[in-house]
Amino acid sequence: MNVEAIQFDEKGLVPAIIQDARSKEVLTLAYMNEEAVRKSVVTGETHLYSRSRQELWHKGATSGNTQSIQSMKYDCDQDAVLLQVIPEGPACHKGDYSCFHETVYGNESVAKSNRYQILDDLQSTLAERLATLPEGSYTSQLFQEGVDRILKKVGEEAGEVIIAAKNNDPEELTWETADLLFHTLMLLTERGVPFDDVLGALEGRNRKK
Repeated sequence: MNVEAIQFDEKGLVPAIIQDARSKEVLTLAYMNEEAVRKSVVTGETHLYSRSRQELWHKGATSGNTQSIQSMKYDCDQDAVLLQVIPEGPACHKGDYSCFHETVYGNESVAKSNRYQILDDLQSTLAERLATLPEGSYTSQLFQEGVDRILKKVGEEAGEVIIAAKNNDPEELTWETADLLFHTLMLLTERGVPFDDVLGALEGRNRKK
């Protein structure tokens, strides 16, 4: 990144939008000064500037909720930066996955027109579960048991899909395929692989046909 190109304001700050690289959920809006930007680039972890404390701070230094930076970009006017990160815990100081969880406008219960929206929603939920590990959650338990346990579930569900197909049972095949997709998304989330990368690979194959 060309740090010199960033247009810091009169206080030497630039807005920093922080986004989960896996779910694409916006986690928070913070601020960085030049030192925070440079430290973030050098360390690969989010460093910010606190306007209230007027000091540089390393996200997660106290809480352990660090953020591993996957990319950092600035916008067309060079006066805002976007950090795509993999969070190791909640982004919000109140313990929430994202600081943006209160709806000001819009009915969340209205069915969405994009029939594949559930994949985006599921990605976001899984990334939140991995970051916060809430008690009593099935996905939290699997994440805590580790990748080997998730791999076992993927293998089991793949076998169930084969059996359902051999049985020529459309309903069973539908449910077992859903289970396989769910656990595959869990695996991608645990390994830090965005589902967008999978979609990109499919798009590449489609172009070659």
